Amino acid sequence: MKKIFLFFIITFLFTSCGEDCYNAPFPIIFEFVNANDENLITNGTLTTFSAIEENQSGIQLTKTSDDKVVLENVGAYNGTKNYTFHSNVKNFNFSIQSSEFKGGCDGYQINKLTFTGVGIDVTDEKGYYKIVLE
Repeated sequence: MKKIFLFFIITFLFTSCGEDCYNAPFPIIFEFVNANDENLITNGTLTTFSAIEENQSGIQLTKTSDDKVVLENVGAYNGTKNYTFHSNVKNFNFSIQSSEFKGGCDGYQINKLTFTGVGIDVTDEKGYYKIVLE
């Protein structure tokens, strides 16, 4: 009996002490342009912007060196969440649908990004979303 109990304890320790790994969702990046494809941050038109989650908590936005905006820490959940983007140019709503990552590690993946509420032109570029605000 002692040997069986010891075997289970050792087995539990070896299976629970594996390497922890986590796959964060890919970042969501926006580039805001006008109808002439000019970046609105670069040309000084878009000066203030923020985003809030449906529960009214703000999300962190980071401006990149090439004047794109990264939405930080979004998509790490199962289901759909709604967001509102506010700026001095235009406000719009969007939702992010995410699910658990199906792989060797824990994590989440973004399955779908949907823009709603206003008629804005959005193009899914390679790695970011180009949004025409004017």
